Amino acid sequence: MTLNVGVLGLDGRKTNSTLLPEVFKSAYRPDVIHKVCVNLLSHRFQRQGRYPAAGEIVSAESRNTGLGMARIARARGEGFPRAGQAAGVAGVRHGRVAHPPDSEKKIYKKINKKEKNLALRSAIAATARKDLIEKRGHKVGNVSDFPVVVSNDLESVSKAKDLRKILISLGLSEDLSRAISSRKMSKICQVSGSLPGVHIRGVRQLSLLDLVPGSKQIRLTIFSQNAIEKLKNARPVLHSVAEAGQYE
Repeated sequence: MTLNVGVLGLDGRKTNSTLLPEVFKSAYRPDVIHKVCVNLLSHRFQRQGRYPAAGEIVSAESRNTGLGMARIARARGEGFPRAGQAAGVAGVRHGRVAHPPDSEKKIYKKINKKEKNLALRSAIAATARKDLIEKRGHKVGNVSDFPVVVSNDLESVSKAKDLRKILISLGLSEDLSRAISSRKMSKICQVSGSLPGVHIRGVRQLSLLDLVPGSKQIRLTIFSQNAIEKLKNARPVLHSVAEAGQYE
């Protein structure tokens, strides 16, 4: 892969070229990406549990044998509808839950820092591979260069209709139609919510879940020139040719 890529203007025409950061040389590791995605998703889970005494706050006892009825615990008393009904045990009306969720269960999965960095850099490098982007379902037949780098004028867009025109001029009209059919860093962040399938992230806020949702292939990604400059501070994670080649 060449590290020299063209920079497109807002009209879709090539204005100049720029040198991609070294992070785009990182090896593609789908196994690490999947593992880190699963662990990161666990950080969004909310703990849940049940009140330990729920369904057991009732005066109930078993009547033992000799009465021709089950020995299950029954509410004590007489003269009211609840009297004599099974209570205080699992599997009965207003009873406790047999195996309720435990709020003390460990659902937060830790991630090694090196694995997290490897997965993020691998996902960034994968944005330059057209075959992986098409496998996810993106319609990018009209786009020639990957990754898609646009001039810094893109960051000053403040209206959704202007952003839509720019994406169409970049050759993404088919992909926009596909997204519609399926469902404060800069001004552009305020308008992305109006276009289905379009999300804006800064380099510092970029997460692996933004690039590889569900750990399935890679999303079509558009970089501004400023983003490319900031990515030059990220070091690539390289592997031997034989190790990296098994994931091609």
